[in-house]
Amino acid sequence: MSGYEKKYINEAFQTNWIAPLGPNVDAFENEIANYVRAGDAVAVSSGTAAIHLALCLLDVKEGDIVFCSSLTFIASANPIIYQRAVPVFIDSEPDTWNMSPLALEKAFKDAFQEGKLPKAVIVVNLYGQSAKMDEIISICNHYHVPIIEDAAESLGSTYKGKPSGTFGRFGIFSFNGNKIITTSGGGMLISNDTVALKKARFLAAQARDPAPHYQHSKIGYNYRLSNILAGIGRAQLEILDDRVNTRRLIFDRYSQELSELPGISFMPELENTFSNRWLTALTFNGAEITAGELLKALENENIEARPVWKPLHLQPIFKGTRYYSHKENENISEYLFESGICLPSGSNLTEEEQMNVINCIKDTINHFSKERNVIHNEKNLG
Repeated sequence: MSGYEKKYINEAFQTNWIAPLGPNVDAFENEIANYVRAGDAVAVSSGTAAIHLALCLLDVKEGDIVFCSSLTFIASANPIIYQRAVPVFIDSEPDTWNMSPLALEKAFKDAFQEGKLPKAVIVVNLYGQSAKMDEIISICNHYHVPIIEDAAESLGSTYKGKPSGTFGRFGIFSFNGNKIITTSGGGMLISNDTVALKKARFLAAQARDPAPHYQHSKIGYNYRLSNILAGIGRAQLEILDDRVNTRRLIFDRYSQELSELPGISFMPELENTFSNRWLTALTFNGAEITAGELLKALENENIEARPVWKPLHLQPIFKGTRYYSHKENENISEYLFESGICLPSGSNLTEEEQMNVINCIKDTINHFSKERNVIHNEKNLG
């Protein structure tokens, strides 16, 4: 927490605006829209809810196809299933770890030949890094298919000077407890299409018709953010730039200390982009130790690190779902899952704590390297 949250929470209590509406909600929406230079914003209960609303606004329904990044959290794709639509998963590429334009182009060509283009494309900005939006937008515009930009992890990032989340027909942010700023739980749907966002507010509030009694002509959802949580978000937004600077400093320290170790490569930052470095992620391909063994060594020291997201096309629930790889026999998302590691990156991580992580990694790699050398020498002597 920033320390300023109680100011907005107390205002909500003092004015009795506790329900999912009120001055904090209105202000938070305006402040987010102004920060990313979007036409309007709608505060909702989660980033998942924002994606679901975006699909509803694009009239995605049963049997429709939606292209989606494969290397992401399942929340990016679950709303496709809510609509009884059909996901098609697109591989990553090595420069950003995000949606591969090559794979996307292949998927579109097949869809065009089959006479069933997707209703939408969900592009994810993984760990704060923007995808190759110029190439992706060009492909989608060619086929007249709208983009939903899943910027859940990339608030505060930019692509060629333009804020993340503002490139598609709709953009979404998440304020879950682990994001760069949090409302405990919450999300935001943004767009320059203010008419569509007016409809989003209607759908998010149980689709209540403008009548003196409770009347409903459409199915709606209970998706609005509470005035209390919006107050937390307002205070968090005030320090977002500080959070971004902190995360980038954490990344820089990891990079400076670990880049020279054999087998380690950090998630790249594409030229002319600025990543909030929400999580510091790397790939590890050590000759003496696997990424899994390195994770286990960190765990033994009570250091929580995790693998990169398991690709959605490998998830049991999506078994048999169509998937397009970056190149023939080159599955980037699978490689990143097998070799990728996310390191502790919280904004409150102290330098001492971070150095403990760094030293554990160094010691572990050196230990396994010495063991391997001993075994190699014994074999040679034998």
